[in-house]
Amino acid sequence: MTGQKARQIDTIEIVIPAKPQFLKIIRSAVNSICEIRKFCREDMNNVILAVDEACSNIIKHAYGKPTNQPIQATIKICDDRFEIHLRDYGKKADSNKIKPRQLDDLRPGGLGVHFIKSVMDEVVYDNTPDKGNLLKLVKIIAKN
Repeated sequence: MTGQKARQIDTIEIVIPAKPQFLKIIRSAVNSICEIRKFCREDMNNVILAVDEACSNIIKHAYGKPTNQPIQATIKICDDRFEIHLRDYGKKADSNKIKPRQLDDLRPGGLGVHFIKSVMDEVVYDNTPDKGNLLKLVKIIAKN
């Protein structure tokens, strides 16, 4: 970024239990925001899938299983970007170990991190909160 801070327009906060059946709530919110911001269909689908994958990883890796513990999604809609911050209170992630596996390593699963990093413009893992993790996903909004 050029050193100028993006002017924040709106913030939406959603808290769900870390259970797969509730991920639809976050997907629906992201879908609606992408429509409002007039994302092209491909970018919209990619952002929704990246956020869904990140939430699924929270359930699987931070909490270890579906639980009533929260996933907090803070969605920030700015002039030039769309940000979603995903907060959990599970096992701390070692950001040095969160790496996409090689695409030539043919086996089921494990490509979520690769996909997230390939479709989002910025991915930041922060495990400095006292408990849990914070994941920041950013998609730059193209000027028409």
